[in-house]
Amino acid sequence: MNQKKVIDGSAVVYCENAFNTTNGKTAHGLVRFTERYEVRAVIDSRYAGRDAGRVLDGRENGIPIVASLAEAEGFFSEKETRYFVVGLAPDGGRLNPEGFSAVRGALGQGFHVDCGLHDFLSEREDLRSLAAQHGVTLRDIRKPPHRSELHFFSGDIEKVDATKIAILGTDSAIGKRTTAWILVHALRQLGWNVELVGTGQTAWLQGARYSMIMDSLVNDFVSGEIEHAVVSAWLEAKPDFIVIEGQGSLMNPAYPGGFEILAAGRPDFIVMQHAPARFEYDGFPGYKLHPLAQQIHVAEVLSGKPVAAVTINHEDLDVDRIDGVAHSITMLTGLPAWDPLVHGGKGLAELSVLFREKGDL
Repeated sequence: MNQKKVIDGSAVVYCENAFNTTNGKTAHGLVRFTERYEVRAVIDSRYAGRDAGRVLDGRENGIPIVASLAEAEGFFSEKETRYFVVGLAPDGGRLNPEGFSAVRGALGQGFHVDCGLHDFLSEREDLRSLAAQHGVTLRDIRKPPHRSELHFFSGDIEKVDATKIAILGTDSAIGKRTTAWILVHALRQLGWNVELVGTGQTAWLQGARYSMIMDSLVNDFVSGEIEHAVVSAWLEAKPDFIVIEGQGSLMNPAYPGGFEILAAGRPDFIVMQHAPARFEYDGFPGYKLHPLAQQIHVAEVLSGKPVAAVTINHEDLDVDRIDGVAHSITMLTGLPAWDPLVHGGKGLAELSVLFREKGDL
């Protein structure tokens, strides 16, 4: 996925001790695609000297992994706008002491800092003072908007005439957002007008124009904000397709996301992202992952709409097994199955077009 434009500037992504793990999914998204920054380097001393794309996906993308901010500075010119983006996504969304130290170092070197965790850097006096001293900004992407800016559900979603696709998943940190972007780009390559509605901080960091951050909101406003994002995309961009990023999973004990997306976003069909080699909910040993067929059934009952396809996260699978696993999923569910990072998004995009044109799969 190639970058098309840069909204804010150049960036180094901080992901110490988390790159290529589920706790580094924000960094992963930025390495794969972002229109908000030009990513110059990733910080994780464990992989220093290697290419980020090669480590993550087995394909070089020209983004080096470095051991420290001092090493990353060599990839920036003195006059350009520079961002230090916290690419960590740990359970609970808290920044560790080492991360706070890295943020202080970045501010001291004149980097703007963007962070999508639940620790709000801009509320710390020491960090605010340091940012002011060096003329840079602190942006907390997950900080809740003022209640006066939020929306209740209104029913305006019924006026949206685009084909709406929800990318749900059987667990958290399973690749829903990555699949959503791959589908967006594949549909655009087929000539369709498509918008992504982002529902988490990473989609915003990647430059999604129509975004809301579900877990930053008081529950009363979640449905309204989802609806508002979808309706805004429709009114302003008039897309043929709107792809809605999922959050958590319907049956996850810690992150039971997706209910509001189905209720308020009212998708025309659903894509279910699944990791066949994952047997317990991410980060919660002993909590057995509900079977794929059961999760598909639950999504269809809740939404009244079909799950049209299964997309695969190939973690812990050898590459030569992926096609066989996809076939097994099709035999189990009766649904087409693809690994978007291996197979690309063309098949899923063509299926989406078929649904739009025929209204039936």
